[in-house]
Amino acid sequence: MEKALIESSRNIAIHIAILWVPNMRILKMQPKFLDKFLESLEKFGALYGPVHRNGVMKYDRIESVSELDLSGHQLPMIPVKKLFNPKQFTMLHFNEKGFYPDYSMIEKRVIIGVHPCEIHGVLRLDEIFLNDPADPYYAGLRDNSAIIGFSCWPTESSLCKSAGTDIVDEGFDLFFMNLNEFYLVWVGSSRGYDMIHEREEFFEQEVSHEDMRKYIEWRNKRNEVFKLEIDFGSMPDIMELSHNSEVWDYFAEKCLSCGQCTMVCPTCNCYNVSDVFDVTNETTGRRERTWDSCMFVDYSLVAGGHNFRESRADRLKLWYTHKLKTFGSEYGRPGCIGCGRCVDTCPVDINVVTVSQALISGEVPKE
Repeated sequence: MEKALIESSRNIAIHIAILWVPNMRILKMQPKFLDKFLESLEKFGALYGPVHRNGVMKYDRIESVSELDLSGHQLPMIPVKKLFNPKQFTMLHFNEKGFYPDYSMIEKRVIIGVHPCEIHGVLRLDEIFLNDPADPYYAGLRDNSAIIGFSCWPTESSLCKSAGTDIVDEGFDLFFMNLNEFYLVWVGSSRGYDMIHEREEFFEQEVSHEDMRKYIEWRNKRNEVFKLEIDFGSMPDIMELSHNSEVWDYFAEKCLSCGQCTMVCPTCNCYNVSDVFDVTNETTGRRERTWDSCMFVDYSLVAGGHNFRESRADRLKLWYTHKLKTFGSEYGRPGCIGCGRCVDTCPVDINVVTVSQALISGEVPKE
């Protein structure tokens, strides 16, 4: 009994530490005010968020907040990275006199309904694209985009608890925790404060001990829903020891090299550039930037016809080594944020779960 009380006290202390993040204000809002408040954010830019279009959930521009799906029970197919590192855009225009950067895609935006793991994904991209020298296109989109985070509920494929991305304390302007009876609202930036000031009458200043208790109950209940887990802490060593494992050949036989895993991954950021010349004038044209994938057979093809990773086994090994080992070595946290998209998307069941389980067991899965 005494041990149970000590453990309970410890858990409450941890939750309190999470709830009251230093230098971050937390407010309370009744659900009846949510739509009106979100509508008021148009002052800060065009509104984007998760919507259902043609049978697919996606991040897109909205005309009305009624279009948004903020239930938290589903992730858009393509992650929010597409709004910061677009799938295709024109980088610059050129002629015989020089080149001229094209920043026309950059606009003031408010992105609503971003889940915690997705925010962690953006923070991973920050490490890459904002590192000196910063990518001006990514930086421009990032600086001009407000992020309004929303809590979510685990899906069958969620791994965010294992990845430590099920909660977030940075990377957003506002974050709404839906506790059904009310929202707890974290204010994460000066822009977030400006948004609150627009409709201060919607927010309550005091968060009571009872509110905290409901938050803890919600966390505990949600934590029991997770069905999948990975020991991300052990994976760098596992990857190192499994370089020559037969597991890679097994999955290579199944892999279609379709690149879907990379397209839906929130932290994959590879792209290609190509110059497109005008048909009527060979001295003028534009430079296009397009998503690329290390799963494609010609990704590592270089001049002279040499391909550094011609085999599918080598390409799979590269991707999973990057996600589970080398990204963490460089930036201190795994390249996988546990969203589960690769679990849902791969048509032949190759994903972080099946690969990590096979490497840990040292055996190929049984059909």
